[in-house]
Amino acid sequence: MRAMVIDCHTHVFSPRIIKNRQRYCERDPVFALLYRNPKAKLATAEEIIASMDSAGIEMSVIVNLGWTTSDLCAETNDYILESIARHPKRLIGFCSVQPKDTNAAIAEIERCARAGAKGIGELRPDMQSFDLSDARLMTPFVEALRKHKLVLLTHASEPVGHSYPGKGAITPDRLYTFISRYPDMPIICAHWGGGLPLYALMPEVKKALGNVFFDTAASPFLYEPRIYRLVAEMVGADKILFGSDYPLLAQGRVLAELRDTDLTDADRALILAGNARRLFSIKD
Repeated sequence: MRAMVIDCHTHVFSPRIIKNRQRYCERDPVFALLYRNPKAKLATAEEIIASMDSAGIEMSVIVNLGWTTSDLCAETNDYILESIARHPKRLIGFCSVQPKDTNAAIAEIERCARAGAKGIGELRPDMQSFDLSDARLMTPFVEALRKHKLVLLTHASEPVGHSYPGKGAITPDRLYTFISRYPDMPIICAHWGGGLPLYALMPEVKKALGNVFFDTAASPFLYEPRIYRLVAEMVGADKILFGSDYPLLAQGRVLAELRDTDLTDADRALILAGNARRLFSIKD
């Protein structure tokens, strides 16, 4: 019997954005950085559903970008909310806010939560020009997430290694400061947290990561396949979420790499779906 699969990191865009890519590049530096190149793939909700059917994926988390203005966050959140309403058994929505615009961010968190979103992200603190260590700014934001029982997804990047569009500067040290301040907040650090779980050999770091998950988005572009086993040893397989970063990568490529690891079947099942089912309270 094939194990259930939940892809915890994908991106979708409305047909309007896809049609007017250049206009949105002119409006937002985050979108421009990632998608100015016409070869950078953009996908609609219907396209991701088709790709899921082809790859054997039951559900996907569709995440927004860290747009720099609240207006663009709200505009693009509308499409994510519409998509999860059309496909409630296939898609889980994460919406975007601009945390430094506190009142608008809290209002948008409340709106998205009422409409069925399960989380906020993918945050891009460096590109959105706010500081994760700024408690005065971040505490009201985190309190709004707690109130609505939402999960936070943040971009993460490696402090060393090759450069690539969108790598950014959300490195383990910056993530650790934020995580330590809000230890009860469920957080997903994308892209293996920029290597943060490897610091869990330090007891204080491992303790701080109690409510932190790490997704595998774009893993073949970043690490050798043994990263799965190493992170499972450092923080536990129960803290790893399968994520493809579709349409940057086809889901099948990341699935094949995971299934070819020397993890136990039980650990693979946790990574493929078990952890996501627990985090998002997904029932049978």
